[in-house]
Amino acid sequence: MYLPSAFRQDDLAELHRQITASRLASVISQGPGGLQASHLPLLLVEGEGELGTLYGHFAKANPQWRELAGGDQTLVIFNGPDAYVSPSWYPAKAEHGKVVPTWNYIAVHAYGQAEVFDDAKRLLQLVSRLSDQHEAGRAQPWAVSEAPRDYLDSMLRAIVGFALPIQRLEGKWKLGQNRSSADQFGVQAGLSASHDPRDQEMAARMHPVT
Repeated sequence: MYLPSAFRQDDLAELHRQITASRLASVISQGPGGLQASHLPLLLVEGEGELGTLYGHFAKANPQWRELAGGDQTLVIFNGPDAYVSPSWYPAKAEHGKVVPTWNYIAVHAYGQAEVFDDAKRLLQLVSRLSDQHEAGRAQPWAVSEAPRDYLDSMLRAIVGFALPIQRLEGKWKLGQNRSSADQFGVQAGLSASHDPRDQEMAARMHPVT
């Protein structure tokens, strides 16, 4: 990932928070058939390895898991909030007009080599933890244990799990840090005034320095 120093995020706790907040990841690998990508919910286990370990599962019919089993490096992308930035929000526009549109966004890239598994006990633990994570906060959270056991066993036979210890972690917080404080405040105000909740989320993530 192109990573200018102004946008680089190295704080491990912040990177982990974004991974957990990004509910759907893109898992990208390259094998004999070329590039493959799957979009999966993943579980981050902090403290397991220096940078944490990612867990997820593929449908057994998805051939991409075989590429992960081959030991090649895998890239996992977690996207955070993003927003279009209008030049009209820059005070600099009124001063000299030398402004153009851009895009603010947050993204985390994780790299590693995965271990693939189909052990029913490990798979059950994985899908239970994933479900618990995404059911948390619901008034009546559903649990994997509520499904009939014979049905659950058939579902587990149809998936393949993987564990990916993170070997390299990159974070890019492109929030206008290369602009003047006045321009950053202008963008934040413009995004805050938007009716789009995605724009408002991006505004909340900006922290202009006075």
